[in-house]
Amino acid sequence: MRTENIELTVLCLVHRGEELLLQNRVKQDWQGYAMPGGHVEPGEFIVEAVIREMQEETGLHILNPKLCGVKQFPIDGGRYLVFLFETEEFTGELTGSEEGEMTWIPRNRLHEYKTVDDLQQMLDVMLKPELTEFQYIIEDGNWLVKLF
Repeated sequence: MRTENIELTVLCLVHRGEELLLQNRVKQDWQGYAMPGGHVEPGEFIVEAVIREMQEETGLHILNPKLCGVKQFPIDGGRYLVFLFETEEFTGELTGSEEGEMTWIPRNRLHEYKTVDDLQQMLDVMLKPELTEFQYIIEDGNWLVKLF
């Protein structure tokens, strides 16, 4: 069989200079400061999804989002696939959403915030040109991170 169940999602790193726009997520399944994003709707183009999700969660209209990596991990019967985008171009006024409040955080102060566990690895994939993929794999019942 060549097909599998795939859940498509997007995340976007919006930055201005050395500041990163992060969301203090309130959901129980992935708490802490993280990049905003969400699910790709059926029939929706990936780039349209990231623009829509950023508008919904941040109030900002992002421009020229660049695909800069992929994150994936296994789920029952398939995989969860996250397209990682970044941009420095946006218009609008910053707002929060039911997902969490938005905050500009200087990159050199990230260690002062409770971030989601894998934020640094995602940033590495997104900002280091030699990396393109973040994988969670399960070996002997343990979740391991691999960066490529």
